[in-house]
Amino acid sequence: MRIDIITLFPGMFTGFLDGSLLGAARTAGLVDIRLTDIRDFAEGPHRQVDDRPFGGGPGMLLMPGPVVSCIEHVQGLSQHAGHVVLLTPGGRRLDQSLVEELATRERIVLVCGRYEGFDARVAAAVGAEEVSIGDYVLSGGEVAAMVVVDAVARLIPGVLGDEASALQDSFSGPDRLVEGPQYTRPREFRGLHVPEVLLSGDHRRIEAWRHEQAVAATRRRATIS
Repeated sequence: MRIDIITLFPGMFTGFLDGSLLGAARTAGLVDIRLTDIRDFAEGPHRQVDDRPFGGGPGMLLMPGPVVSCIEHVQGLSQHAGHVVLLTPGGRRLDQSLVEELATRERIVLVCGRYEGFDARVAAAVGAEEVSIGDYVLSGGEVAAMVVVDAVARLIPGVLGDEASALQDSFSGPDRLVEGPQYTRPREFRGLHVPEVLLSGDHRRIEAWRHEQAVAATRRRATIS
C-alpha cells in the first residue's frame, strides 16, 4: 500500500515514520509512505500558501492554488491515482469502519490542513473525501494524519506480528465491541488478583468471560459518551 502525506511541515513525521511497527513495515516494503511539502508549489518570492478569507473573519485560509497543484503533482507520481483525504474538523468521523475502508485501497493521499483550514474549492477540485478524527481542534492536520496512518497500517497484512491481534482489537469484528480488561504477570499486584477464569485453562469459559466483559465495557462507554 502507498500513502502520500501532503503537509506544510514534513519534518513532524520523521520520528513517527521511523519508529516501532511502522518503521519495520516500511523497511520490509509492506507500506510505502511519502511526504510532499505544499510550500514547494507556492508561487511568488514569498511562497505564500495562505490568505485572508473573503467576507472577513479571523485567521488565514490555505489558498486553493498551492494545495491543488501539490495534490495533482503527487497523483501524477504513480500510475494509480490515490483516494484523496482532507483532514478537517467538519469531515466524516474516523472510526474502525472507515479505517477498514481506507485499508482496502491501493493508495491514499492524506492532505494536512493548517491555519483556519482549506479554501472550500480544494475538496471540489480534486474530488476529496473530508475526514475528522474527533470533535476538537488541533493546530494542524499532521497529528490527524498520523492517527490515520497508524490505524490503517495495522490492517495491512504482515505489519502486525500476529494478524489475529487486529481482528480482536476494540471496535473490530462484527459486534464492534470495546475490548475488555486483560492481565499479565504477576498473578497478584498490590492486592489485586487476576480473575480465576483466566487461569483455568478452560478456553470456552475464557472466551465467554471475555465476551461478557467486552459487552459490559461497551455499555459503560456508551453511558459516558
